[in-house]
Amino acid sequence: MAKESKIKNFLFGTQDVVSIIPGFIVAALITVAAIYVHHLIGLLFHLKKSPISDIMIAIVIGLIVRNTVGMPDMMAPGINFCLTKMLRLGIILVGIRLSIFAVLKIGLLAVGIVFVCICVGCLFTIFVALRLNLPERLGTLIAVGTGICGCTAIVATGPSINAKEEEIAYAVGTITLFGLVVMFAYPYLTHLVLGLNHIQAGIFMGTAIHETAQVAGAGLMYDQLWITKGVHPTGMDVAIVTKLVRNTFMAVVIPAAAYFYSKRQLAEQAEISIIKLFPMFILGFIGMAILRSLGDFFIVNQKMFSSPEAWHGFCGFIKHWAGHFLALAMAGVGLGTDVRRLKELGVKPFLVGLVAAATVGVVSLILVKVLAPFLHVA
Repeated sequence: MAKESKIKNFLFGTQDVVSIIPGFIVAALITVAAIYVHHLIGLLFHLKKSPISDIMIAIVIGLIVRNTVGMPDMMAPGINFCLTKMLRLGIILVGIRLSIFAVLKIGLLAVGIVFVCICVGCLFTIFVALRLNLPERLGTLIAVGTGICGCTAIVATGPSINAKEEEIAYAVGTITLFGLVVMFAYPYLTHLVLGLNHIQAGIFMGTAIHETAQVAGAGLMYDQLWITKGVHPTGMDVAIVTKLVRNTFMAVVIPAAAYFYSKRQLAEQAEISIIKLFPMFILGFIGMAILRSLGDFFIVNQKMFSSPEAWHGFCGFIKHWAGHFLALAMAGVGLGTDVRRLKELGVKPFLVGLVAAATVGVVSLILVKVLAPFLHVA
């Protein structure tokens, strides 16, 4: 019985499975509607490819529904399920698109840029927050949310620095607001204004956008807008690997924040589990990349176990469903964003969030431009 309970919690979280259904159905309907509108725009304007991604449409429809019709409380478990479990499952399955060697190479290319962006972004954000007389804990939360992993980093850091609930809520609201703005803007900015290639654009989006869901959404938009068939790795592949590298820094930065805060307050350091902080779905992503590498070697190259056609068909099937799961998560992003809560933010947190987003974006862009000759994956 205990084993069944653990499996249930792993698959569906602590919520009752039945409670997930209403919100999940709404997100699924929005996803289907977004795909239909995406194709309709292309047909109406006689274009081969719609200039508006179905991912963007899904988020916008979700935002409109949430902030006009509203979402009853019964929808919350299903929406949260899409934002967490579906997102992680989609990212895990995306790993089948890349060999483990490509993952490692992208990770090595990105790790230095990620490290510098986290250091500069966090330190400068805290500096600005203090200059604006923002509470130190709120400034720290906005800094780690911008620098590392969005709301997940904020929620994980909050208790370790004794942050108040309203400070956590303010930080989450700030990160959500600017994360949504750059998620919509960067797929167009990187290509049309900055002229970055897909590797550079992926690293930039992976380091400069806050939430994992927002990075996945921006990457999907970029691929649908600018990537032609046969390009590997795509902008989304690079963006997600870069973001996963960023996520792993949670296991270092959050305990460090707790340590320095406790020293400043002359308090006992909070006990933090690094294992619990490590985003375990990253291992699933790596596992799928390893599976892809083994399959390509034994089935395609060595002609063992199965036919290359069957293997490619299997990989295509996994990639197809990975896209659907990520699209569901994006619908959840829209449905989970209450604009009225964002309006409650004061001017100072807004300014700090703006400075934080701009700082990380500028630092990332400078590093990508400087290191451009080295940013390529064979």
